[in-house]
Amino acid sequence: MDNITFNSVNDYNTFNNNETLNPLVSIVDLSKAAPRKNYKMIFNLYCIVLKQTQCGDIKYGNSLYDYQEGTLVFFGPGQVVEVMSDDFYQPHGTVLVFHPDLLNNTPLGHKMDEYNFFSYNTNEALHLSEREKKMVLDSFSKIEFELEQSIDKHSKKLIASNIELFLNYCTRFYDRQFITRDTVNRGVLERFENVLKSYYSSDMPQLLGLPSVAYCADELHLSPNYFGDLIKKETGITAQEQIQTKVINIAKERIFDYDKSLSQVAYELGFKYPQHFTRLFKQKVGMSPNAYRSMN
Repeated sequence: MDNITFNSVNDYNTFNNNETLNPLVSIVDLSKAAPRKNYKMIFNLYCIVLKQTQCGDIKYGNSLYDYQEGTLVFFGPGQVVEVMSDDFYQPHGTVLVFHPDLLNNTPLGHKMDEYNFFSYNTNEALHLSEREKKMVLDSFSKIEFELEQSIDKHSKKLIASNIELFLNYCTRFYDRQFITRDTVNRGVLERFENVLKSYYSSDMPQLLGLPSVAYCADELHLSPNYFGDLIKKETGITAQEQIQTKVINIAKERIFDYDKSLSQVAYELGFKYPQHFTRLFKQKVGMSPNAYRSMN
């Protein structure tokens, strides 16, 4: 398997046989690329791929993308992606690629951390409707139009503004996808509950402490950001709050084991210090564990 590192926009353009009009940003036509098969890509760029044909499977981490025709996939700097295909294929699609330096001194540069989908990984591609796909291509067209103009003092601002508008639409489309894939999402919620039950029926709390969002996401084969966004959309509260609620519900049962001190209960739940348990319990229940035990 060939390893390819993209450090610049020109690197990505050269790999796909496209001309570089601006050293920091490009709209890439994948149909110009040579046929290829197995390879590994290392991105030091932002890269958004609109796939428009069936090709090799894309693997990120240990799992395959939910990646089909008419989907958007987002890669950020530092990500390593494998494309796996036994046979040569001709890629088709359109790509927006830009270097992090494009964002320097722009409003978009201060907002990039808000676009969690750049760190989504497995089974998390954005599935587009025909109208949404048209909107994406229209956004790419506006960026491409600006790239074809002579570079002047307005170029960077206009290109960055168009990318920001495009990413805001992607945020809206993901919100829609969380709703339209409700059946899949309910399955995630059920499995999330089972992960927590399994965790607290083992000795893992004493070994690892309280279950983290990253641990639960990994058990569900999801990226932490996608998992967190999905839980917030479905329940209205964060995944961390969901975990804390589960812990307190278990605590309400265990504190009535009078053979154990409240410090022992706290330790068995995964709290490093009993006072942290007391603080969270009082925050969630409105009284201390000792008062709750006495009242009941």
